[in-house]
This record gives sequence, structure tokens and C-alpha cells, in this order.
Amino acid sequence: MKLGVFTVLLSQQKLEDALRYLAKAGVQAIELGTGGYPGKAHADPDELLSDPSKITTLKGLAEKYGMEISALSCHGNPVHPQKDVADNFNKDFEKTVLLAEKLGIGRVVTFSGCPGDSPGAKYPNWVTCPWPDDFLKILDYQWNEVLIPYWKKASVFAANHGVTKICLEMHPGFCVYGTESLLKLRAAVGDSIGANFDPSHLFWQGIDPVASIRKLGPAIYHFHAKDTKIDDYNTKVTGVLDVKHYGDEINRSWLFRTVGYGHGYEVWKDIISALKMTGYDDVLSIEHEDSLMSVNEGLTKAIKFLNEVMTFEKTGGMWWA
Repeated sequence: MKLGVFTVLLSQQKLEDALRYLAKAGVQAIELGTGGYPGKAHADPDELLSDPSKITTLKGLAEKYGMEISALSCHGNPVHPQKDVADNFNKDFEKTVLLAEKLGIGRVVTFSGCPGDSPGAKYPNWVTCPWPDDFLKILDYQWNEVLIPYWKKASVFAANHGVTKICLEMHPGFCVYGTESLLKLRAAVGDSIGANFDPSHLFWQGIDPVASIRKLGPAIYHFHAKDTKIDDYNTKVTGVLDVKHYGDEINRSWLFRTVGYGHGYEVWKDIISALKMTGYDDVLSIEHEDSLMSVNEGLTKAIKFLNEVMTFEKTGGMWWA
């Protein structure tokens, strides 16, 4: 396995400064934001696609500091009910695919998106229960009239440009938010659809990441290393569907934490072992969203923690086998 970082957390630095810092810290791979919610501070598709020399420069910088580019990320909502919003996210996705083709990268990370409840809707409508029956009608519309048709078309576009792995991050608020919904879309669209597996979004939903990994198996295409701390007291009072601001840490039911501050060594060792058993022996890309730590502290502690739980060598035979 390789230790990676989603460089969005270092957006205030120039790319070379960020790479120098990460290389010194022992990082081996980078994931670059190319639009959508992550922004494009380190890899602007418009600039790079309009000037091939800049693509050469980007490749050269990665090579100079010994970095693999694990994926390009453009998290967004390309099926947003407002057409102009959806179009902008879709353009980000398509430009990211075109840039990935030029860089020789086969993985793009994003969200599935979430439509509204009908063609006339203005905002996304995330359905979390089956009754009253209105919700099932919304789901039927979202999946069969919007989501599946969009991703069938998008996956063809991606494949035509060498991107064979569309890594959807399972995130509440979007149609693909857990194990079953990821597999549902994959079954409808094809094997181009897989997971950017981020256990932090599963922890607070009550999903066991190890069980999810074993169910998804070869559908895991990329991995985000991020943790979540469940506040037992607040959760017992309000449950996990918590809409308080992320800055209201003391009152929230859960918080995003750097790895090791939500769950300990045993949990993360089990996650790493499950990944390896099911065939994922690739990059663990650290994503920092811990509001209780600075970027430097959170990243440094995540690197140290993961270095202690990761497996770097290929599996060998048993002495008696």
C-alpha cells in the first residue's frame, strides 16, 4: 500500500511547496482537486488543457518529488435540479476526465449527486425512509429518470477518454451514500462505477467499514483515510441525523477527525486487513477535515498513525505451505 494525501488541505500553498512538504513527511502519492467542491488550486483543467507544457510541468513536479498521482477529484452534484448548477458540475467532471486522459490517470473521484423530487424542483431531495409512499415515488424518479441515465452517459464519455474507474464517494445527502446504493448504481450502469471508500461517512451512519469493504470487494477503486468520532452523549439525545454546524463541536452527535482520533489501532488495522483481503492494495489518501486540529498537526498525526497500521510489502507464502 502507499500513503497518499488529498492536497486540497494544502490549497494555500503552491503545488511545488506542497509536494516538497509531503515528500519530506514520507508521502508517496497525491490526489488533486480539479473542480467542484474541492476547487482546483493545484490543477486547473482549463489552464492545463489549454497549454500542454503545463501538463508536462505538472508531471515533472510529481516525478521530481517521487509522487504518484492517485486520482483527480471533482466532487459535485451533476444531477442538481437547477440546470445551470448541474451543467457546471458536469463540465467540471468532463474537464477532469479530459485532464486525466492527458495525465494517463484512470481514476476520477466525485459524488453520485442527488436530484430534486420532480422536474420542477429547485433543490436536491435526499430520501432516507420509504413511507409515506411519496418518498418511494421520489426515489423512482431520481434513480430511473435522472441518476441512472446520467451516469450511463457519463461512464461512456469517461471510457472514451481512458477513465475506467469512476470513484463515487458514498456521502449522505447524495443518492449513493452507502454500500447498497453504490452497488445499486454499479449494477445499473456497469463496472466503471466503483467506490472512493471513505470510512468517515460510514461510521456515523452505523455502517461497519469492514463489513462494507467485504461486501464491495472489487468495487473499491480508491480510498480516503478519514475518521469520525461519535459523541455518545449527544447521539443518545439527538441521534446521528445531525444538522448542527460543523463548528458547533460540543453539541454535535459526531465530528470528522483525523485517523486515530475517532477509532483506534484495532479498528484501523481491521480496515487495512479487509482492504488487502478483498484485493485493494493501493493508495490510502489522507483527507483532513478535523476542526479540532490544524492542517499540519492533523496531517502529521495521520501519517504517523497510518504508517503504523499499513502493510507495505506484498503477501508472502507461509513457510510450511
